[in-house]
Amino acid sequence: MNKALAALAVLLAGVLALTACSGSSSNDKVLRIWHYEAANSAMGLAWDQAIKDFQAAHPEITVRFESKSFEQVQKTAPMILNSADAPDVMEYNKSNASAGLLAHKGLLTDLTPAVQKYGWDKSLTGPLAVTGRYDTAGVMGSGNWYGISDYGEFAMVYYNKDLFAQNNIPVPTTFDELVRAMDAFVAKGITPFANAGSEYVGHEYLYQLALTKADRAWVDAYQRYTGKVDFHDPIWSYAVNTFTDWVKKGYIAKDSAGLKAEDAGNAFEQKKFPMILSGSWWFGRFQKEITFDWGTFLFPGSKLIPGSGGNLWVVPKKSKHSELATEFIDFTMRKQVQNLLGNNGGVPIAADPAAITDPKSQQLISTFTGLSAADGLAYYPDWPAAGFYDVLSTQVQKLLSGSASADQVQSDLQKAYDSGIPKR
Repeated sequence: MNKALAALAVLLAGVLALTACSGSSSNDKVLRIWHYEAANSAMGLAWDQAIKDFQAAHPEITVRFESKSFEQVQKTAPMILNSADAPDVMEYNKSNASAGLLAHKGLLTDLTPAVQKYGWDKSLTGPLAVTGRYDTAGVMGSGNWYGISDYGEFAMVYYNKDLFAQNNIPVPTTFDELVRAMDAFVAKGITPFANAGSEYVGHEYLYQLALTKADRAWVDAYQRYTGKVDFHDPIWSYAVNTFTDWVKKGYIAKDSAGLKAEDAGNAFEQKKFPMILSGSWWFGRFQKEITFDWGTFLFPGSKLIPGSGGNLWVVPKKSKHSELATEFIDFTMRKQVQNLLGNNGGVPIAADPAAITDPKSQQLISTFTGLSAADGLAYYPDWPAAGFYDVLSTQVQKLLSGSASADQVQSDLQKAYDSGIPKR
């Protein structure tokens, strides 16, 4: 009996050991990647190529890509990253209220050694580096690297060349010319700008107007807490009052308050509006979908433009394969992938300029490079404070509907900003 029990124990121990080894081996061969870019977008196409390249270099590894939505990741990241379900590498939004918050909570891997190993800081310089580095309070711009962006983005005015030509309206190069163009369109019964008050498009109009009067010190105070932020200062007052005036004059439609970004983009594609102010993430899609002659220009009269490095690759602290994860990130920075990104309407940061063949893409990349070199990227208005995105949407909607005065909107923005910024 004792010998039988002993033999059974040995057998069970062997089975358990085999099971454990099998589970460990299986786990060691899987690299889990999450991102939320559309499959046919510039980033989606480029990163799919990076996955294929990585897989070819590591046939012993199974790469398991999982597509997520932006909202899924934003709302569940702190919970998921603090669990055994955390992926090995994932796309995440930059800013103090996003990646900075996760870094502050200890949920992200410090990527500083990988930056030094792969030399990513040679491509990520100036404002591109700001959004990847966070201090112990989770404030961007200094400290260790917790995120890596392999592309850039910025806001611009997309315009319908056909509508401008048909209405004999010159394309503006100064702010005064922009106002005259908008007046000319309104006189013909055409609302000049597509808008989406319930999402980021509305924010960008308000912030861009502020940036026409701002300098880098003002941006740093707002975004990086280097000085006092007063929403009743001349700059914010100008932005709020000018936005209100634009609504009254019909430059932006009052009934756009409830619209989403997708609605605004679709309306521009359908020739309902001659212009839309929005980000370079639309560029590749417009290249594929727009049937009329279109172009872009930077917002006239402003040296500062909403923009930054793109969303970040981050490695969760609970990643089981952090070294493989950082190697995958490096694959997204390689010339073949960067060239693909650039030729599909993205803004690569490490492409071969000679490999970008589309004239519009060449102009897009050149414009971003110039903005970055001139320190003209001013980030985005919702970044500084937790929950500020929703607050901005609500306040922009009030300006569109006229349900609150400019002064009340400014006071509400101040209250939300002060309560949402990190305590240092």
